Amino acid sequence: GLQGFLWTMLLLFCAIQELGSWAMHTEVEGPGLGEPGDPALLASGRVKRGWVWNQFFVVEEYTGTEPLYVGKIHSDSDEGDGSIKYTISGEGAGTIFLIDEITGDIHATERLDREQKTFYTLRAQARDRQTDQLLEPESEFIIKVQDINDSEPRFLEGPYIGSVAELSPVGTSVMQVMASDADDPTYGSSARVVYSVLEGEQHFTVDSKTGVIRTAVADLDRETQDRYEVVIRATDMAGQLGGLSGSTTVTIVVTDVNDNPPRFPQKMYQFSIVETAPVGTAIGRVKAEDSDVGENTDMTYQVKDEEGVEMFKVTTDSNTQEAVITVQKPLDYESKKVHTVVVEALNKFVDPRFVDLGTFRDQTIVRVSVLDVDEPPEFRPPSNLMEVQEDAHVGSVVGVVTALDPDTANHPVRYAIDRSTDAERIFDIDAKTGAIVTGKVLDRETAGWHNITVLAMEADNHSQVSRASLRIRILDVNDNPPELATPYEAAVCEDAKPGQLIQTISVVDRDEPQSGHRFYFTLAPEATNNHHFSLLDIQDNTAAVHTQRVGFNRQEQDVFLLPILVVDSGPPALSSTGTLTIRVCGCDSNGAIQSCNSTAYVVSATLSPGALIALLVCVLILVVLVLLILTLKRHHKSHLTSEDDEDMRDNVIKYNDEGGGEQDTEAYDMSALRSLYDFSEIKAGDGGGGPGEGGPGRNPASELHALPQWVQSPDLDFSVFRDYICRKVEQADEDLSVPPYDSFQTYAFEGSDSPVPSLSSINTWSSGSEQDFSYLGGWGPRFRQLAALYAGRRGEEDSEES
Repeated sequence: GLQGFLWTMLLLFCAIQELGSWAMHTEVEGPGLGEPGDPALLASGRVKRGWVWNQFFVVEEYTGTEPLYVGKIHSDSDEGDGSIKYTISGEGAGTIFLIDEITGDIHATERLDREQKTFYTLRAQARDRQTDQLLEPESEFIIKVQDINDSEPRFLEGPYIGSVAELSPVGTSVMQVMASDADDPTYGSSARVVYSVLEGEQHFTVDSKTGVIRTAVADLDRETQDRYEVVIRATDMAGQLGGLSGSTTVTIVVTDVNDNPPRFPQKMYQFSIVETAPVGTAIGRVKAEDSDVGENTDMTYQVKDEEGVEMFKVTTDSNTQEAVITVQKPLDYESKKVHTVVVEALNKFVDPRFVDLGTFRDQTIVRVSVLDVDEPPEFRPPSNLMEVQEDAHVGSVVGVVTALDPDTANHPVRYAIDRSTDAERIFDIDAKTGAIVTGKVLDRETAGWHNITVLAMEADNHSQVSRASLRIRILDVNDNPPELATPYEAAVCEDAKPGQLIQTISVVDRDEPQSGHRFYFTLAPEATNNHHFSLLDIQDNTAAVHTQRVGFNRQEQDVFLLPILVVDSGPPALSSTGTLTIRVCGCDSNGAIQSCNSTAYVVSATLSPGALIALLVCVLILVVLVLLILTLKRHHKSHLTSEDDEDMRDNVIKYNDEGGGEQDTEAYDMSALRSLYDFSEIKAGDGGGGPGEGGPGRNPASELHALPQWVQSPDLDFSVFRDYICRKVEQADEDLSVPPYDSFQTYAFEGSDSPVPSLSSINTWSSGSEQDFSYLGGWGPRFRQLAALYAGRRGEEDSEES
């Protein structure tokens, strides 16, 4: 078959190569055959040749069962008797390549592959078999592996992915592919590769030599098919019979161009929205479809009709490429129930190469239905300015506001004023008619403008309320007289001359007449006899005061009061009188004022300024000394009073423990309450704090004898004690923060009006046995408990004595 034929041709080729190598072999001089320059050799003119061999070739991929003969090495000194031994060394020696030691034949024992190794370098030796000495110099030779077409072309850079724009012209380059062949490109045609299209040739072609893929048609449409799978084949041997081939698949993506206009799926869309929707409310969304992709689908929407432009606004949602329709003006169901809007969509990026394909825009109709809702009344007309004279009487009509219910004709409306904007209730409004009237007296000078909010609501549904801001301007009337701008005071020198300007007068008026202010000046009637000064109206709402005589004397009169009458232009004309105070002063030679006081003038004639200052300092020192003396006296008096209080307080004995009440008779040792003072007993006839003169039913002599006896000496003055006690009582009554501490206090004075003598046992040296307390029973219910206590103790003492 074909394979046997190929091997026959290959063997024939190798034989030819071997014969050529023998014909071209070289000979080298061998050892022992003579030294260079030997006379015998030179005389004969003949040189011995040594190695007889050349470069060898071996065919790759040999599949025979016997070792493949490569070549033969031979030395001229070999006489065929077997005395020479041939050996090789180097790459593959002894493994891949074997040599016959006697004949020098070299055989390949393994299958070689040129694509793995193209040649082998070896060294040959000829040795004496007996002595193993080199007979020839060692020489290097090469065994080349002869190539055969055993490697197919391969696409090493795959997979291949390319792209081309749709509607590209024929011959547009898409991409380039390249196959590689491992065979020897310098030997034969084994590595010469050509390209062809196996699949997809109806849309694409490939250059046979370069591998460049190009479009074969001009109507590639991405919307129809967006990718193609093209199979490219590479064949070696220049495509001749017997060549090997390889293939690869190339993916070609068709990219988009803007060749499709936008199109609305529907020619009409319908939406509805309530009439009270605020401006900016989204009504709905529409979208135009575009078969393109990427930025070629970016849309721009706009409203084309005039009515739609006024009432509605269309924007583009950049994420979804939808048209968003929003309200641009307030809607009114009563005015128009249905609105028709024409919306146009167009591509944002248009490719001028495809303009001839048609217009890249589309339109649709959007019908917007307005839904009716219950709306609050509307103010008509919406004027928000009213005016009223400031002298208008309470209850005067300022103006009328009108509001109508847009839903129902002639539906009753009620009015009110938002009192948060009119807290003082300066204005009122008629709830039914909307007439605004004054509620208080107006004053433009206090408040020239008033801003109030008027409410209008349905009569049967007060939740439907609308508001309107109303500005009320208070018109001025001439109700304030003009007044001098300030309380003017002027000065005139004693040596003033007639006609000298003293003061310029101006006035103020709180009113604001529309024609502007105009004031008139004249001297008041009470100043008709004035011969000192004159008043000149300058006609610019000011007046000038001048002197009318020569010189003034401040000793005679140092102050002049000049009444000035000021009248405005009205109507009605109002006037007021102001007073200009003019002081006569002393001036220097330049007219500068020195002093305007007559007293100072007299003093200055005798005292210099330094003397006046010294006099004032002395007066001040005297005042300080008087105040210091008064302060020291008051401090000394308060110190003496405090010492007296301490002395009186020594007579008070305080106990911190509380008794058991009226029934407790054993809580205290009565002897501890004896006073430190020793009073002698008084006689039976002496009064001094006894039960009084002529007490009914009692014997004063016996009562005084039974009580602890003490006498009030005529030379003792108890007024100090009385004052001290009264002062302490007042302090205790006035100080409400002092708690009522329980205490036991005794005093030596019972008061001059006491009906009974003192009950205190202080300062008595008599024992309890000498006292008779039976008289306590006649003192009334308040002393009953005390009488029982002392009567009981008296009985016990009597029993003990018996």
